[in-house]
Amino acid sequence: MVPHLITALTGPINELEQRVIDSMPAIERWFRLEWMEHTPPFYSSVDVRNAGFKLAPVDTNLFPGSWNQLTPQMLPLAVQAAMAAIEKICPEARNLLVIPENRTDSPGYLQNVAQLVRIFHLAGLNVRVGSVNPDIKEPTELTLPNGDRLTFEPVVRSQHRLGLQHFDPCTILLNTDLSAGAPGILEDLHEQYLLPPLHAGWSVRRKSHHFRSYEEVSKRFGKLLGIDPWLINPMFNTCGEVDLAHGAGIECLTSNVDALLAKIKRKYKEYGINERAFVVVKSDNGTSGRGVTTVRDVKDLDALVRKAREAAPGDAAGTKADLIIQEGVLTNERIGKSVAEPVVYMMDRYVVGGFYRVHGERGVDENLNAPGARYQPLEFDDSAHLLQPGGKSAADAPNRFYMYGVVGRLAMLAASYEMEATDPDAEVYE
Repeated sequence: MVPHLITALTGPINELEQRVIDSMPAIERWFRLEWMEHTPPFYSSVDVRNAGFKLAPVDTNLFPGSWNQLTPQMLPLAVQAAMAAIEKICPEARNLLVIPENRTDSPGYLQNVAQLVRIFHLAGLNVRVGSVNPDIKEPTELTLPNGDRLTFEPVVRSQHRLGLQHFDPCTILLNTDLSAGAPGILEDLHEQYLLPPLHAGWSVRRKSHHFRSYEEVSKRFGKLLGIDPWLINPMFNTCGEVDLAHGAGIECLTSNVDALLAKIKRKYKEYGINERAFVVVKSDNGTSGRGVTTVRDVKDLDALVRKAREAAPGDAAGTKADLIIQEGVLTNERIGKSVAEPVVYMMDRYVVGGFYRVHGERGVDENLNAPGARYQPLEFDDSAHLLQPGGKSAADAPNRFYMYGVVGRLAMLAASYEMEATDPDAEVYE
């Protein structure tokens, strides 16, 4: 279900959290029925923001990195989930090929790849790392900061299969988000499982498609719990292609920001929330966190336009982008004095762990996925297994991480809806 992890929250349980915790049996049954109809993404991570009055996902990654940020105690959960996922897809699997990003200059990312190799090796597979980087022409051994070694090998393509020299995998696991497009060598693999599928890559995928699917999921889940779906769903608008540097689409952006701010203010008034409404303007594709701007007033867009023009003077190409305007969700969580947000990690349909993304120089209404961010591991609540004086078990204490696991799984379910709707090879029944 969801591991019992220690969160930064220690205060009284709010109404939304209590409703979720009290509804655990109904929620788990609901998820079980959903997974009978839909296939979860192979793995995913979800950035969650908890404002106290509202709890919502703000980003869903289908090619999660940072597996090395999970604690060693979480490894068995990931291994079990990996076993279940592989057994469902390719029960006779023996060999797994991991294809990472082309960069080999990031120690943190390489440790993430090494952790994935470790997880699937412990799940009983022969695991090797194949690179589609044209600069990798022979097996290249890399030494990681912790002393581990990782070998990148050039991939070998036959007519319908991809592998390495003397290594033929049943399954290929992508750990690169394909933001620059899918290399041709990964296409037309009819005899192997490619996970996630190519249309999950950011050259195809759009956040607006995902949050449209999430809106549908949140309405159904809200009906189950008897709550307003807005309490778990960030509203959004889109503008299509906007060129801030050259003024194209600015009117659309301004009107959509103004309209969404007005909708948020009405909701705040309805619930008696005394906070300043804000929206987040960002690219409709991509996961890096670059170009994410907090907008509290339409006048803030003037500074955004000015900044874009300074960055791209004249007729510079490449300044156009599809933008999404998303309702901003505050975070009321702290690690020390720094603002923090939980990140939930999942494999198949299981929550396997999480950590906090922490930023000491960002505010409660700003993007934390930015240079200067650090990760704070979450630990298991060992007290849940101890008997307390008086005979009452601490296991009765609520799992405060549970609600993050629920929201993470709702986003994961939305991703499965999204992948089904955008699958270019989906069967169509008249």
